[in-house]
Amino acid sequence: MLTGDQNLIDLSYLVRWNIKDLKLYTFQLAEPDETVKEVAEAAMRASVAEVSLIDAMGGQRAQIEQNVRERMQAILDAYRSGILIQGVEIKKADPPAQVLDAFKEVTAAQQDAQSAVNRAEAWAQQLTARAQGEAAEFDKVYGEYKLAPEVTRRRMYYETMERVLSKTDKTIVEPQNGVQTYLPLPELRRRAQAAEPKP
Repeated sequence: MLTGDQNLIDLSYLVRWNIKDLKLYTFQLAEPDETVKEVAEAAMRASVAEVSLIDAMGGQRAQIEQNVRERMQAILDAYRSGILIQGVEIKKADPPAQVLDAFKEVTAAQQDAQSAVNRAEAWAQQLTARAQGEAAEFDKVYGEYKLAPEVTRRRMYYETMERVLSKTDKTIVEPQNGVQTYLPLPELRRRAQAAEPKP
């Protein structure tokens, strides 16, 4: 059958019906069983043509079943058939077999895309939370700075210097009597390591 967005769909459905007026059922229609089958197909084609392929495969299935039942009942009442449609149930709704593999690939790609979007949103939330934490920390430091600017400035300077200088190999000793002494500690360490006996 052709859907509203010009795609094909393979449908399998079940129609439950019974006779509400035996006289009309017997004498009004030449072939009542065949009439029910043809009316069901016409109503199903009309209802499926109003929705997209995705809706026909899932989201609008219950609505399609309801529309088919109502359409069938209206047609059969117009024929004075004596038939009551109890319900319509779509058993299977798949794209045609020739494109089923491609359709599954598209569905998998859509799920992958949604998964990527979910991961990106989670990452953005983590980044936002981290930025809010850093902003709160900055506000806290700024509050302390406003209370005692000189002390806070000195403390921040010392913390920064500790962080920067902890990564260097040079050791600088404070000068005495105007002479700055340099101790080649990295060179002494290398010599000590080279002199160690190897096992």
